[in-house]
Amino acid sequence: MAEQGCLLSSYTPKRCRGFESPPLRQPCRRSAALQGGTRGVSQVGRGRTAQTMTDPLSKIKQKLEGEIQTLEHELNLELPRELMRARAHGDLSENAEFKYAKERQGYLSARVGQLKKRLADMAMLNLNNLSRDAAGYGSRVWLLDLQKSVEVEYKLVTTEEADVAQGLISTTSPIGKALLGRRVGDEVKVQTPAGTKEFELVRLKTIHEEP
Repeated sequence: MAEQGCLLSSYTPKRCRGFESPPLRQPCRRSAALQGGTRGVSQVGRGRTAQTMTDPLSKIKQKLEGEIQTLEHELNLELPRELMRARAHGDLSENAEFKYAKERQGYLSARVGQLKKRLADMAMLNLNNLSRDAAGYGSRVWLLDLQKSVEVEYKLVTTEEADVAQGLISTTSPIGKALLGRRVGDEVKVQTPAGTKEFELVRLKTIHEEP
C-alpha cells in the first residue's frame, strides 16, 4: 500500500465565413481597369468585414480546441498508463490509485464530449445572419431598470466570454435569454433568485455596428 500511495502522489492530472459605343479602345481599357479595381476594393472591404465578424468566435474556438487536445492527451495516453500500473498491484477493490484514475477517466470523457458539442454548436452560428435591429450575440444593450430608474449597460457574449463584473452577460443566462430578439422600446421581465426584474431596452448596438 505504501508503494501505491507513492504512485498516486506522483500522478498530477492536467486542468484542465441597341446602342454601340464608339471604338475608343484605350479609354475602354482604362475604364475596365478602373472597374476591376473598384470591384477589387469592394471585395477586399467585404473580406475585412467577414474577418472582423468571425474573429471573436475564432478565438473561442481555438481555446476550446486547445482544451480538447490537452484533455485527450491525458485521456488517451497518460491515464491508460496509470491504469496499467494500478492493475499490476493486484486487488483492484482496495486500489485507491486505480479507483481515482477510473473516476478521472469518466470525467475527462464527459468533458471532451461537452467541448466537442459546444464547438459543433458554434460552427452553426453565422454572425452575418444575426439581426441588425434586434439583440443577439455581440450586441451591446442599454437597459432602464423600471423599478430603480437606473440605466445599466451589458454586452451579450458566449458562455466562455462571460464576466458579470465587466458587464459581459452570457446569452444563456436568464437576462441574456430574455434579451435575445428584443428591440429598442421593448420591456423585458427577468426572473432572478431575488425576484422578477423589469427593464426597458432604451438603446441597442448590434455586432454589425461594432468597430
